Amino acid sequence: MEKTLEDALTSAAANGNTADVEALLRAGAQVNGPNRFGRTPLQVMMMGSTSVAEALLSRGADPNVKDRSTGTTPLHDAARTGFVDTVRLLVESGADPQARDNKNCLPVDLARQNGHADVVAFLENL
Repeated sequence: MEKTLEDALTSAAANGNTADVEALLRAGAQVNGPNRFGRTPLQVMMMGSTSVAEALLSRGADPNVKDRSTGTTPLHDAARTGFVDTVRLLVESGADPQARDNKNCLPVDLARQNGHADVVAFLENL
């Protein structure tokens, strides 16, 4: 199977490689285009890499895209892993803090379950 620009973009996003993300977007990779596994770059990005998140969101990445199997959004993932800067950026870019996953959990619930008090405080004060 030939590797598409979208496969390359999701790989760069997952690795936190902002320079490659930006180069692939300039080369025509679709910011919301799924890779061969059906996931978008924002869904697989390295959650601690705010520069990758900024690059994708500034080009129109959908912050509310849901995982087909779990119903989680990128905000759920960032909240669960405790990256408050990414959580803030996603919310500022239109991510829905009231989105529920397939287990009926909000992003704040996942942050609380994983002991990320700074993320819980941010989301509770919206």
